[in-house]
Amino acid sequence: MALAFSPDSQKRAEEILARYPAEHKKAAVVPLLHLAQKEWGYISPDAMSCVADLIEESPVKVAEIATFYPMFNKEPVGRHLINVCHTLPCALAGCSDIVTHISGKLGIGVGDTTEDGRFTLKKIECLAACDRGPVMLVNRELHTHLTPEKIDTIIEGLE
Repeated sequence: MALAFSPDSQKRAEEILARYPAEHKKAAVVPLLHLAQKEWGYISPDAMSCVADLIEESPVKVAEIATFYPMFNKEPVGRHLINVCHTLPCALAGCSDIVTHISGKLGIGVGDTTEDGRFTLKKIECLAACDRGPVMLVNRELHTHLTPEKIDTIIEGLE
């Protein structure tokens, strides 16, 4: 059985597709991939096929787009995805210490997920907050001017 959106997400997919003329519905691929990631947590090959069916495109074309953009997870991640910026400004502001602190606190390395599936730790390219580093994105929320104490508070506040 093929993967299919839930009724609520299917309705949202139809709203997304309605924004584009029928002859250009392929242009809806990125918002549909965002919807798929929200629905299933990551973009699996089955999710790519689901999106491909909606825009009447081959799954390979959808996969080309999904694998190009780093914001699409191609494998399962924890309920809380922690992305720490590691570009030069954040590196100069101490992002290595931040990664080390989070890694020690959660008992995982970069790219790993905690055994309970709550947290995944990743490094990410620039989060466009260079003047407020070090920074991290937790799920979709940006946290700036990080310190170990601030990180502890953030992590403890997550369900």
